Parts: sequence; structure tokens; C-alpha cells
Amino acid sequence: MKRIENQEFGGERPLYSEHDLELRGVTINVGESSLKETSNIDAEHCTFDGKYVFWECRGFRAKDCLFKPGARSSLWYSERGELQDCQVDAPKMFRRMKGIKVDGCTFSNAQETLWDCDDVRISNTRIENADYLGMHTNEVVIDNLHLEGNYSFQYSRNVVIRNSILNSKDALWESENVTVYDSEINGEYLAWYAKNLRLVRCRITGEQPLCYCENLVMEDCTMGDDANLAFEYSTIQATIKGDVVSIKNPTSGSITVDGRVGETIIDRNQKAPADAVITHK
Repeated sequence: MKRIENQEFGGERPLYSEHDLELRGVTINVGESSLKETSNIDAEHCTFDGKYVFWECRGFRAKDCLFKPGARSSLWYSERGELQDCQVDAPKMFRRMKGIKVDGCTFSNAQETLWDCDDVRISNTRIENADYLGMHTNEVVIDNLHLEGNYSFQYSRNVVIRNSILNSKDALWESENVTVYDSEINGEYLAWYAKNLRLVRCRITGEQPLCYCENLVMEDCTMGDDANLAFEYSTIQATIKGDVVSIKNPTSGSITVDGRVGETIIDRNQKAPADAVITHK
């Protein structure tokens, strides 16, 4: 492989259409499309400060690299991209990509990141300021993610999340086939209109969670003191540990609470078949 060390580049397309390239200690200054139409790029200890760095790239790895705010929209339309131990301070990363691995990274400004992607693996990572993370993104596996940002994983499909903390209003709206294990999800209006959502040993906080869901499953979950008016118009099978503030108009299924339910609201607006069974102390 060709190797470039300790050099600086800027302007438009300085390394356009390079293939089989190692970058070590390289700085990409202000400009555009520095590594566009490339393949098999391996970057370590590099700094990126220009837009559209890895566009139409077929295979790249960035390890211990810095993506400055100027490197916005740097990972688009590419395949087989890996970030390891990177600091990412730029928004709008990862669009229309397939085959993404992220491990040990920190994203400080992840607005509109990870859109329309497939085959994603994220581990041991913190993502902040991440409104609209993961929209329309499918086939996702996550382990040990700390997320700060609203509207996450809307319209996503086939997602598995483990050992994570999601501080995210309106998370998982209209998602499908999502399973979350041993995690904490905090934020209002969780997973409205979701299909086939399964929550296992999770803690849920925030107002009006899990409404309008189809085939919602909860196993040994707990709910916070602010998780009120839960499950409206949802079909559900749930076992909940501890107390629940209030349950409103579930459509069908069963809800078993091993603590107390502060209020059960079943009114004329309940949707057919209106036969949900609620049991509690």
C-alpha cells in the first residue's frame, strides 16, 4: 500500500480516487471531497477539517482520528466504513452507507447523523447533541451506547440495543422489529406507533410512553414516577416490576404489575377489542 505520513492537504479533492492508501498523522485542512471515489483507505492519528471527506469510498478505517466541526457530512454514500477511538465534532455523519462499525468513539455534535444506512454496529460509544440520530436506518446492533439527543431511531427496522442509556424524547417512533435489553430509556412519548418492540429488563421514564404500539412486549421492566398514561391504544404483553403511575386505554393483551397501579383509565375512547387484562397488587 502507498503510505503518506505527516503531510497536510487542503482545497478540493487533494487525494481524489486514491486506492490502497495508508495515512499516518495526515491533516486535511479546509476544502471539499478530499478522499472522494477512493477504496481501501487506512487512516491513523489524522485530523480532518474539510467537508465530504469519505464520499463514495469502498472500504475505509479511521483510528484515533479527529473530525473537526468543519468536517461535516464527511461519511456519505460509502461502504464498509470503520471508526475506532475517534473524536467526532462534526454533524451529519453517515448517510446512505452500508457496513458501518463504530467502537470507542465520542460524537459531540451528532445532529442528523446515521440516516438511511444499513448494517450498522456501534459499541462503547457516547453520542451527544444527536437529534434525529438513526432515522430510516436498518439492521443495527448496539452495545454500550450513551445517547443524548431526541427523536432517535425513528422509522428504523431490525435493531438490537444492549446495555445502553438513551436520553431521547420521541425515540423509536414508527420503528419495527426492535429489541432492547438491560437498558434505560428516558424521554417523553417513547416508541409511539412502533411495531414488534420488545423491551427486556429495561427502565422507562417520561410521559405517555409506549402508545399506539402494535405487538409490544415488555419483560421484567420498571417504570419511573413520571411514566404516566402508558400504553394507550397499544396491543401488549407485559410484566412490570414495581409500581406504575397510570395506565390508559390499552387495546388488547395483558399487563401484569407486581406493584401498584396508581390509576387505571378505561373510558369510552378505548379501541376494540378493548379486552386487555390488567393485574396488579
